[in-house]
Amino acid sequence: MIAKVLIDNITKNDLISEWGLSFYIEYHGHHILLDTGASGNFAENAKNMGLDLEKIEAGVLSHAHYDHADGMPAFFEVNKGAKFYLRKGSGENCYGKKNFFLYKYNGIAPGTLETFADRIEYVEGDYKLMDGVYLIPHKTVGLEKIAKKVHLYVKDNGKMFPDDFAHEQSLVFDTPKGLVIFNSCSHGGPDNIFTEVAATFPEKEICAYVGGLHLYKSSEEEVRALAKRIKDTGIKKIITGHCTGDEAFTILKEELGDIIEQMYTGMEMEF
Repeated sequence: MIAKVLIDNITKNDLISEWGLSFYIEYHGHHILLDTGASGNFAENAKNMGLDLEKIEAGVLSHAHYDHADGMPAFFEVNKGAKFYLRKGSGENCYGKKNFFLYKYNGIAPGTLETFADRIEYVEGDYKLMDGVYLIPHKTVGLEKIAKKVHLYVKDNGKMFPDDFAHEQSLVFDTPKGLVIFNSCSHGGPDNIFTEVAATFPEKEICAYVGGLHLYKSSEEEVRALAKRIKDTGIKKIITGHCTGDEAFTILKEELGDIIEQMYTGMEMEF
């Protein structure tokens, strides 16, 4: 399988970068889009990379935040048939807490889910997208504690609650080398996600993890502690960017060495 980064915060070429993430994935002759960044820039990059979004058979939204979802209208304009697969827990209701009184909306652009309702498929539980490709939800209890710490909330009936990340999912591929996990922001904790996927596929080995690790606001102590937990999993490769943050990546590189690699717009990965 081959995965290409259509957009990330970092670029090493003439392609557009933005605070967002999007992947074009080729797997056994199938074409899958994971996330759409924060705008239509991912589609412009795809064009300049020689990638045809009309070939996409399925789109997947990793979670219901604007920097992964707000390019969906641009995708639907180019691709007239593919469904986009979201967790049933997804809605236009995500916020970041700025202080005791102020919450800033960081969810899917209001009206998107209604406007494109015929193109969106909501899934529950472990979902088989196609042979060898799965959408796996969080199964870890108490993720609200993580959300509260990083100030991520959802609005329900006019009230704010720490996010339980019911709208977040991992896109998992079964390859000859083992499982490859894509989780664009890892809000529920990358080590928790490793555990969730390993428990779902007990007979399989996890060979790689791709996505942001949401560490850009974490302390050095927290990052080093996570690095130790990652080491303990025995995972062979992590390719990360977006919300990981430069400082956190530097620390992880010190701790994990060749296990970890920096993602960038236009990057091609083969598994």
